This record gives sequence, structure tokens and C-alpha cells, in this order.
Amino acid sequence: MKRIILTLLLAFTGLFLASAVKQTPLLSIIPKPVKTKVLDGVFHITDQTRLYYMQNDTAALEVARMFASQLQLSGGPVLTAAPAGKELKNLAGILFRVYKSAKYSPESYTLNVHQKNIILTGSDAAGLFYGMQTLSQLLPPDLSSRRNLSPGSIWEVPCLEIADYPRFRYRGMHLDVSRHFFPKEFVEKYIDLLSKYKMNTFHWHLTDDNGWRIEIPKYPKLTGIGAWHVDRENLPWGERPPQNPAEKATYGGFYTQDDIREVIAYAKARYVTIIPEIEMPAHSLEVLAAYPQLSCTGGPFTVPPGSYWPNTDILCAGNDSVFTFMQDILDEVIRLFPSQYIHVGGDEADKTRWKECPKCQARMKAEGLKDEKELQSYFMRRIEKYLVSKNKKMIGWDEILEGGLAPEATVMSWRGIEGGIAAAKQGHNVIMTPTSYCYFDYYQADPKSEPKAIGGPITLKKVYSYEPVPGELTKEQSKYILGAQGNLWTEFIPTPEHAEYMAMPRMIALSEVVWTPKALKNWKDFRLRLEKHFKRLENSHVNFSHGTYKVGVSTWYDKKSKELKATLESEQQNVPVQYTLTGDDPTPSSPVYSRPIPITNNGYLKAGIFVDGKLMEPFTERGIIFHKGIGKHIEYRQPYSYRYTAGGDEGLLDGVRGTVNFREGNWQGYLGNDMDVVIDLKEIQPVRSVSVTFLQNYKSWIFMPDSVIFSLSSDGKKYHSINDYGNDTPLVLDKGLIKEVSHLFPDTKARYIRVRAKNRGVCPKGHEGEGEKCWLFVDEIVVF
Repeated sequence: MKRIILTLLLAFTGLFLASAVKQTPLLSIIPKPVKTKVLDGVFHITDQTRLYYMQNDTAALEVARMFASQLQLSGGPVLTAAPAGKELKNLAGILFRVYKSAKYSPESYTLNVHQKNIILTGSDAAGLFYGMQTLSQLLPPDLSSRRNLSPGSIWEVPCLEIADYPRFRYRGMHLDVSRHFFPKEFVEKYIDLLSKYKMNTFHWHLTDDNGWRIEIPKYPKLTGIGAWHVDRENLPWGERPPQNPAEKATYGGFYTQDDIREVIAYAKARYVTIIPEIEMPAHSLEVLAAYPQLSCTGGPFTVPPGSYWPNTDILCAGNDSVFTFMQDILDEVIRLFPSQYIHVGGDEADKTRWKECPKCQARMKAEGLKDEKELQSYFMRRIEKYLVSKNKKMIGWDEILEGGLAPEATVMSWRGIEGGIAAAKQGHNVIMTPTSYCYFDYYQADPKSEPKAIGGPITLKKVYSYEPVPGELTKEQSKYILGAQGNLWTEFIPTPEHAEYMAMPRMIALSEVVWTPKALKNWKDFRLRLEKHFKRLENSHVNFSHGTYKVGVSTWYDKKSKELKATLESEQQNVPVQYTLTGDDPTPSSPVYSRPIPITNNGYLKAGIFVDGKLMEPFTERGIIFHKGIGKHIEYRQPYSYRYTAGGDEGLLDGVRGTVNFREGNWQGYLGNDMDVVIDLKEIQPVRSVSVTFLQNYKSWIFMPDSVIFSLSSDGKKYHSINDYGNDTPLVLDKGLIKEVSHLFPDTKARYIRVRAKNRGVCPKGHEGEGEKCWLFVDEIVVF
């Protein structure tokens, strides 16, 4: 009897505990809101649900209608909107309203869901629209199905309270329609995807060497000639010969001014601002093909069907008719686009023709310009002055900083983040879009399993890890960082489906980077929420990538167990990782990773993911070196860059060496300064050898050290056995090079090991970054 009573008591206690511990549902909202409080219950949307808006609140009416349209198109309840009465306490239904107040930041909203009603309030029309997107994401993925419903779809919203606002005011995506022309309908679909994830800016790259895409009636040859090139789609991008005289240019297209107006209206309804880009003075060969008199040489020219590098034929800076021409075009662009900003390019202007052109040289003499860089600055200042006279602001790529820039101009930092740092320190507004995080034309997984791309990889996880505010900036300087943008250049992207695949879901990851507070970002949580969005993308017929199946390997020292451990992870959820520590290839029957792996001696780790017995991407391979330095304290006498940390202070003592891919996270970078570290072995002991590994990548401004010095000490004060190794590595190399520098210490004991490596300081003469700070990249210091 006692046993029965005890059993019943335990069962009752279990039920009580289960009811007492509230299970918070996973809210798959992206980007993650600032504040969320989950309540009990749900709100059911049925045919009887009414939508309300405040009298004369036209923005609320439009947002309500957009929400109703989503439901109806998905086969859900058909809802109508009506004005709300003055008494809101007892309102039953969904209320959309704009409530302007000084205490609410722009684009913010609150969403309060109760069993009786939903009240969605925006600080402005944009905030209300973004709140509607959050409300839509709280409904099942069927909302994106366009009537392709699963049986028994239930339209319910969990009860909760959300207060939300963006971290950055500029949240953008770019699309290049010059290299390959995309139809108007796809551009609108692209804008729709931006708006669903609270991105508010579409950077439309309308002109470049390979095609002019906007109708300018005053200059009909721009679309009659400049919008078309010969069809070489059967050849690789970099191997396409120019047009022959007998050939017709048939590949391309352009947008009429009516097309442009329609796209602008479509974007406006979704609170997306379109910034048009008209490239100058470089990336303008399509202009010169149509109007060769604007060049330094007079031509003739044809529109290139593929790669054209370097951009030697550019607009003539000494020809006044060039400025008249560009001002006429800008007048047309300004009439069409209501945006505050006009993007004018300004990047990759090869000065070869300017150096040889009498008109350009005469301009330099007349204006007192010392070189062609200052001539480009003159060109850009003149254009900016014209835009300012039309009440517009200029954006350009970070090259527009060369030679000086007016304060009103905004800089788009793409060549790393250095341009953004320099611009912010000078008081210019900055949009961060570095190639290493924000170029979505780069591979996102192993090239062997992906469509052709230009470089990389830039994985989904790497995009999510991006921090737009550089650590070098003060709090005051950081205010000039307006936000960030993802760029989709289309040299290797010929179709809308391919463009979708490259943009999604990396665009979604970036949306959380620019909206959500830094402290709330969490990769694992984001990846879980993203799963439901994959279903939404499928329902919307978006061709998206599932991300890389590559296994990431990291090692770390567990201070509690005093063990070196290896962690394996992937972008995939609930997919097992197989591994070996012997150097043998894993198989579907190899051990499955479940927890950090203790490493007790030298080994060779291989890991991979199999789906239905098929290896999804090549194995990740890491040699692990188990040496005396692991787990020991390391002192940095010179700071490393926060951009390349190798995981932090223990990054040089983690047992793993980096590969030629310097972006993988195993390299520690020093920009312009030396490396100087001291390792404390905790006690005097034999030291037979010390080695350190360096990387050189000429094109990425990474160079071998001028010298390496090893020294040992017993007390940390007096060092001996100093050894200085010079650099004998050739400067110019096509590919990355790894070099290990080591020294043997026979019959030597020490407690402290000091390793110094002298940075060459600046890029050498003839390098594209000549005179600028260069990188020193260091990895594993191995002690035996």
C-alpha cells in the first residue's frame, strides 16, 4: 500500500513540476527583437477576425491591407479592415496604428498579442510595417505558401509582448544588374525579400563596363549601344574575347523610365529606399562604346562581354564635355529617384590614360594638382558639388577618400575596413561592406559542390559573425557608422535563380547583424530559428542555399580538467559529424561527435558529414600538435588586431596550425606593428626547440616578417640564447605561402620563452597598397 501511495505521490509531483515549469516556445523571428516576453495562450485568426486602424491613419490602413493580402493569398481567412472606435480597451481583433512620440526611435514598434486582441504600434509607418513582418513570422510558414496549404492549417499567434527597434539606420543589399541583366519582376522579388527581414535600402548597381541599364532619353546610344554586348555565355568570364566588327551585340537589356518608376513605387510600399549607382570615372567602358569622344583616346570601343581588367579606358577628366554629360545623366536620375543619396562609384580607376592624356595633364596643371590621384579627387569633388546643388548627397566606394573629400560625402568601405575607419575618423558617414564578410558573390561552401563563384569562402556563419563597428573607433567616431550592406556582384551569376541562391540565406544573417543589438546575437540560436525560414523560402519559391556542410574544428584548453580538447561543429542542424584521430578517412560508421574530444598526444583529426551515405563536402583535416606551450600563460607586449585574433590570447598555443586560407580563423594578425610575446611555462624545464609559423599573401597585403628573434629566460628579466632569423622569402607570389621558422636549444632549460617578429611596416614599392600599413600573420608557437 505504501508503495502505491508513493508511486501516486511521485506521479502527482511530476505533473505539478511539469505544469509549474513553463516551456518557452521557440520564436523563429529574424532579426531577433530587442525585448520579448512570452505570455500564456494564443490568439486565433479566423474568418470572424477584424482588422482595425485609427481614423485617418492611411499608413496603418495600407499595412493592414498588406497583412490581409498575405493571409488571403496563402489560402487563409479573408479579413477586412475598418476604422477603430475611440474605446480601445475592449477591442477584439487586430489593431494597426502609428503612434508618434519623441520617446520612440525611428522604425521602432511594439507588438502586444493577447487572447482577445493584437495591438501593433509603430513609431512611424516603417516601424509599423516591420512590426507586421514580425507578426507574419509568428504565423506558420504556410503564410508564404500561395495557397499551397498543408491540410488543417491553423492560424494562431502565441501571446507575447515585443518592443523592437533597429541597431543601425542603414541596412542594405546591393544587386549588380550590369554584368547580367535581370528582369524587373526579379528586382521586385529581391526587394520583397529585403523588406521581409527589415532591410531598408536597395543599392541598384545600374551601370558598369558590361552594360548600361537605365533609359536616358537625351543620350539614346547609352541603351541603343551601351546596354548590349556579344553573347559569350558559353565561355568562362575571364576568357571572353571582345566583339568582332562583323558581330552583333545581342546580350543585355535595360529598364525604361516607366520600369524604374514601377520598381521605385514597389519598394516605397515596402519602406525600402533605392539608391541608384552611376559609375564614374572608371567602370564606364559601356559609356565610351556609345560616346567614344568622352574618352582620353577617342576609341573606338565595344562593350566587353566578360572580364575587362585593368580599367584603363575611363572617362577623361580633362574634358569639360564629360562633366556636362554626367550632369545631364544625374539630372535624369535625380528626377526618377527620390532617395537622398546617389552612388557614383569612384572605384578601381586605373590612371594610365590620364597620365598620357594632354587634356588631363593640362587640367592638373591648371588646378595645381600634384598627381593623378588628386585628379580623381578633383573629378569626384566636382560631381559632389553638383549633387549638393541639387539637394542630394554622394556615396562612393572607399577610393573616393584619395586626395581628400568633402564632409557631406558618405563612404562605402569595401576593401576591408580600413577605408571605413579612415572615413569615420575624418568625420564622414560610413557604410561597411567589406569583401571578407559582405560579398555574397563569394563561395558559401566547398567550391567542388557549389556553382562557380569569384572567391571566398564566406559562409553563413561568417556573415553572422560580422561586427560593423571597428574596434579602432572611439564611441564618438562610431556614430559615423551608419550600418552595413551585402553586395551581390554578378560576373558569375547569370540567372535570377542563381542570384537567389547566392543571396539567401546570407542576407537573412546580415539582417540580424544590422538590426539586433550585439549582445543578443547568438549563432546557435539564430541557426535554430532559421530552420523555419527555410520552409518559408520554399513556399515562396526562393532558390536558397542550405549552407556549408563543412565541419569546423577548434581546439581549446580546459582549465578544469587540464586537457586540450577539440570541438567539431557545422552550420547544419541535427546532422551527425563523423571523425577519426588517426588520419584515416571517416566513414558513415566512424565515431559520431557528441562532446569535446580530449587530445592527449599528437594526432591528425579528420571530420566530415554524410547524408544517406554520401560525403557532403571534403573532409576537414587538422594536424594537432601536443606540445609544452599548450595551456600556458602568454603575455602580449604588442597588441594583435581584433580582426584576426586566432580565437584570442590562447590562439598561438592551441595545437593547430593555420592553412593558406587566412580567413579561416587560425591566424593572428598584426597591422603595421610587430609581434612580441612571452610564454610562461610555470617552472624551469628543458626546452629543446621553439618554432613559429608565418603566412605571406602578397595580394592581401600580408608579408613575412623582416626578422624573427627567439630568446629564453629563467627569471623573466634576463634573456639569453638570442637568435635572429632574417627574411629570404620572395615578395611577389601568386598564392599564399606558409613558412615555419624554428630554432634548436641543445641542453637548455628555461621558464620563459620570448618570440619576436618584426613587421615590415608598409607595403613595398609597386604594390597596390604601396606605403600603406601591411599585415604580419602569425600562428602556432610550438615548444618542445
